[in-house]
Amino acid sequence: MDVVAGKWKSLILWELHHYGTRRFAELRRGLPGVSEKMLIQHLRQMEEDGLVHREVYREVPPKVEYSLTEHGVSLNAALSQLGEWGTERMRRIGAEKVFVPDAGTKR
Repeated sequence: MDVVAGKWKSLILWELHHYGTRRFAELRRGLPGVSEKMLIQHLRQMEEDGLVHREVYREVPPKVEYSLTEHGVSLNAALSQLGEWGTERMRRIGAEKVFVPDAGTKR
């Protein structure tokens, strides 16, 4: 569970699975509400866990791309069942949208 612990890790997995290789700014735009610090932290942890591959291109300005490893793809496949369960639960309780506050939002 450590590998997927954290609010953003499963969403990062989904984003990389759905869109393929992404640059940092593309990932951040695809995950509204994530802070730069949190995204960096999660990407580093996921790289250490062998889920994400980080490719650095030595050019000016520097270019960094992230993609799923085979291990990340297999975890994403395992989590798809959980996603289906969540979708069914939302349908069952009549929820159309789930509010996910960002760091600056108070409720």
